[in-house]
Amino acid sequence: MRRLSLAPLATTMVAAAALSGCIPATRPEAAPPVRHTPRPAPQPPAPRHVLGSDWRDWPLTPGDWRYRRTAQGSTAVFGTAGVTRLALTCDPRTRQIRLDRPASVAGSITVRTSSTTKVLTARAVATGAEILLPAADPLLDAMAFSRGRFTMEQAGQVPLVIPAYAEIGRVIEDCRG
Repeated sequence: MRRLSLAPLATTMVAAAALSGCIPATRPEAAPPVRHTPRPAPQPPAPRHVLGSDWRDWPLTPGDWRYRRTAQGSTAVFGTAGVTRLALTCDPRTRQIRLDRPASVAGSITVRTSSTTKVLTARAVATGAEILLPAADPLLDAMAFSRGRFTMEQAGQVPLVIPAYAEIGRVIEDCRG
């Protein structure tokens, strides 16, 4: 049997290791910069003629209710961060509830609930339009207890489809005492 010599193999391995140090190190390519694109603003609901004939099937207006109570009364605000769509404010001295619809105009506003429909007249204010209702007005109860939603519609404006959450009832009860 012939004996193999490992000397040539060892020499080859040493030479390969020495030569590997001669190859310049490659730098990893820099990652492309991260580009943050802003989210598009939520689209307002489509006009009524596009939504369909039954308001109970219309999608809800984007937003949520927030409630705040102060020494001057209480307020429930519906909207998204920084955008108020509807506000209900109680004035305990006069026992009236003010409905504010920013970016709206004076004129007739139709409020639809699961139990009633009422046309109200809004007056112009600096921020939009407002409606004053006595705290005992049955329309307020209809809004608070409507089956899931109610609407506020005005010619030339996108209709609001508002969820009937507990914040509405809290403002009403605060105002009634």
